[in-house]
Amino acid sequence: MQRQFILLLIISFLFASCQKTPTVVVTNTDRISASSWKFDHATSGGVDVTSSVPACLKDNVYVFNANGTGSVDESLSICSPSTAGAMTWNFQTNETILHISAALFPGGANDFTLVSLNTTNLVVSQVMTIPPNPPTTVEVTFKH
Repeated sequence: MQRQFILLLIISFLFASCQKTPTVVVTNTDRISASSWKFDHATSGGVDVTSSVPACLKDNVYVFNANGTGSVDESLSICSPSTAGAMTWNFQTNETILHISAALFPGGANDFTLVSLNTTNLVVSQVMTIPPNPPTTVEVTFKH
């Protein structure tokens, strides 16, 4: 009887130790909606073009809520016309495209190619026309 009890105890211990800890999957929606984002810098062809971005856009705060809604807050420097307000967003094409209901930059479009997204950086790119220059691919980095 005592042997059976010890054997049962050992089998129970082995079974409990073999159970795997559930894997937590963090999605791009989790990453983008974790907290607000602010412009960090922009490049085109590997050249820093941050100085070409209007000051009123550099201090904007972008919020992406997990339910596909969001907002743009202009902070202290206000653009004319204002870019502040509500927006909607979603990932498209297997999360390779970030679609936003309003263009975030003059000369830009609503769809961004998702370059990278992690806990601290959101990097997107798109072809923009920034007069007097011809259309060019601009990569924009946002930070929490």
